[in-house]
Amino acid sequence: MPSMMDGVDQRTQLVGQNRLEMLLFRLGTKQKFGINVFKVKEAIPCPKLTKIPNSHPVVRGVAHLRGETISIFDLAMGIGGRPIEDLSKSFVIITEYNRSVQGFLVSNIERIVNTTWADILPPPSATGRNNYMTAITRIDDEIIEIIDVEKVMSEVVGADEAVSSDLVENYASQNAEFRPHILVADDSSVARNQVKRTMEQVGIDTTIVRDGKEALDQLKAWADEGIDVKNHIAMLVSDIEMPEMDGYTLTIEIRKDPRLQDIKILLHSSMSGTFNNNMVEKVGADKFIPKFSPDDLANTVQELLEEWKTEQSK
Repeated sequence: MPSMMDGVDQRTQLVGQNRLEMLLFRLGTKQKFGINVFKVKEAIPCPKLTKIPNSHPVVRGVAHLRGETISIFDLAMGIGGRPIEDLSKSFVIITEYNRSVQGFLVSNIERIVNTTWADILPPPSATGRNNYMTAITRIDDEIIEIIDVEKVMSEVVGADEAVSSDLVENYASQNAEFRPHILVADDSSVARNQVKRTMEQVGIDTTIVRDGKEALDQLKAWADEGIDVKNHIAMLVSDIEMPEMDGYTLTIEIRKDPRLQDIKILLHSSMSGTFNNNMVEKVGADKFIPKFSPDDLANTVQELLEEWKTEQSK
């Protein structure tokens, strides 16, 4: 299969249209899963893997590809399933998540489909909190599950959620007199908790929603109540990939509404790379940072907070 970045110019045109392309794959069962093509560098037959002693069971080994040593996660095991057994017939999806490159072992690659975020829905409430889905959709009358990869990676490699002590001391004191309030939108339960805990450490309150549509509905509800939203919240911190409405479309919709258009918007996504930096200006966001560094998040939020405070004092 050719590089997933072939045709990237065409995919760029999907930005702001609430659309995405997904790579469909299987994990040894009939169930199909999907991953956003923008997170995929390439999909290849499973290369030779070198096992690492005492590594997490989900890490099946490392592969040496183009001068890089890449950890290969068994995605079936990562979501609580049986390991993928026949590596000679399996594939690896090379991805860039949270500032790192890793591979996900899958049993079969299906195809790329073009769809809309409006058709990507949150998982049913009956699935409970311990599931590994961020969303579901239907393609050709089949249910497609979108895996919470951030949750899988957090369970396997862990995540540093502690802000540096000097930043905590500095920012918490700056925010003590008037404790700021921000809105956070993210479909991953792990990411939501990471942002919330980071903000708590530096003296910032959060309202949390699960996707772009919920964020827009909340902002409009505050405005409908007569609340000056720009004063009520200091900013919106939003993921980009989300069911029903992505972060790019959310930003565009906010900028269209005179009651909301001046809200500061920080896009915070596991999709690393220069693409997102270029899209910040296109959709009208204030800044983009890749997930997840608690210090970077704290620094960037505080930088935008200082701008917000200056504007409030005028």
